Amino acid sequence: MVLEERMKFQDMGLHPSIAKALQKMNFETPTEIQAAAIPVAIQGKDILGSAQTGTGKTAAFAIPLVQRLIENPEATALVLLPTRELAQQVEQVIRDLTFFARDIRSVSLIGGVSMVPQFKLLRMNPRIVVATPGRLIDHLERGSVSLAKTDYLVLDEADRMLDMGFAPQLREIVQRLPEKRQNLLFSATFPSTLIKLVREFMEEPTRISVKAEQVSPDRIKQKVLEVKQDQKAQTLLQEIDTRQGTLLVFVRTQRNTEKIGNFLVDSGCEVSIIHGGRSQAQRSRALQQFRDGLTRILVATDVAARGLDVPHVEHVVNYDLPEVPEDYVHRIGRTGRNGRSGEAVSFVTPGDRGQWRIIERLMNPHLKPRDESRFQSDRSLNKEPSKRTPFGAKKGGPGGPKTGGFKGGGLKSGPKKFDKGPRRDSQNEKRSFGGRPEATAPARFGGRRPSKSQGSRA
Repeated sequence: MVLEERMKFQDMGLHPSIAKALQKMNFETPTEIQAAAIPVAIQGKDILGSAQTGTGKTAAFAIPLVQRLIENPEATALVLLPTRELAQQVEQVIRDLTFFARDIRSVSLIGGVSMVPQFKLLRMNPRIVVATPGRLIDHLERGSVSLAKTDYLVLDEADRMLDMGFAPQLREIVQRLPEKRQNLLFSATFPSTLIKLVREFMEEPTRISVKAEQVSPDRIKQKVLEVKQDQKAQTLLQEIDTRQGTLLVFVRTQRNTEKIGNFLVDSGCEVSIIHGGRSQAQRSRALQQFRDGLTRILVATDVAARGLDVPHVEHVVNYDLPEVPEDYVHRIGRTGRNGRSGEAVSFVTPGDRGQWRIIERLMNPHLKPRDESRFQSDRSLNKEPSKRTPFGAKKGGPGGPKTGGFKGGGLKSGPKKFDKGPRRDSQNEKRSFGGRPEATAPARFGGRRPSKSQGSRA
């Protein structure tokens, strides 16, 4: 759908309570996906939306959803998302939009937290349920929620849900919904598995496709460093020392996210850690510390790659390349947002060369095949080796495997804003962090324990 002239929110015929809420939220002009999707959704049509991170997808489905619920006082809606953080974030937007429509309540059903408060909120008959698939299935099995009279279904980040293995849960949920309903599906990519799912429960949806407006490779300086696997940790320290501002470091597995995060803590960095194996309280605290400026570095798996509201990221470091090439776009899209510039650096080991070429072709389809001899290490690696403790070695002693539990989590001292400059090497100036995180089993994501292959990456 191509729009020659973008309309204003005031031109959409929105309910006065929504218009007033948008004004309170400082929303004035809709983004391209919002201008394209909102009028179509208000008409009651199904939508198949293709939009990248940073295009305003949440408001694109939340605004018409609230409008339809106001117009139909008995109607209810279900919004499904792949991660707990996204579900919480979306529900907050819905709460903001319904600030002046107090008869519309919402509830967030996510894993990693007790179900008891959720039972209490469900007894208040919320009209909007925002959920992750696994936890919703838990409630359905307990009979604490019914989807029999759901009028609207929203699937956001649908491709990500399939990547995380939620296809069986999605099919089970759809089977419990009425056949007559409005469907709004948004996804950054449309793999064959998603197309098959779409054909199962959507008929002739309106296709809306826009490009990212807030994420532009032109505003993101991208750099690649070829390193050996055993050099990556020290190279990361070098990159941190030479950069000003906040960093988001992407690591592939939960275990290595903990190891890298605690290695940086031991090296004097202010670090937050987030991955699917941490409890919801730990994940929320880590994100809040990073947002508030209490930590300079966020070490994360791809759980933070899409949609999360971390607006001030100045540098993205791909410590490990993503397993899915398209996730590279989402990762670097965490910086260079809202017209700002940003930088992204990717560590490429000899074994990663093939994957990196796929990413290069994705970013630049016209790129010619690269000669193997041209793939050289970046000269910035030829620095003086760091004198800090080698990765995996004990502090104050010879190299060797690191023993003991993980550190990290919260700050030991009181809240204190960090200096956004390079780290200081003096031991006297080293920031003190709390001890071991609370001992918890791997968190049940959305109420369902991931499969072995998924659980190490979430």
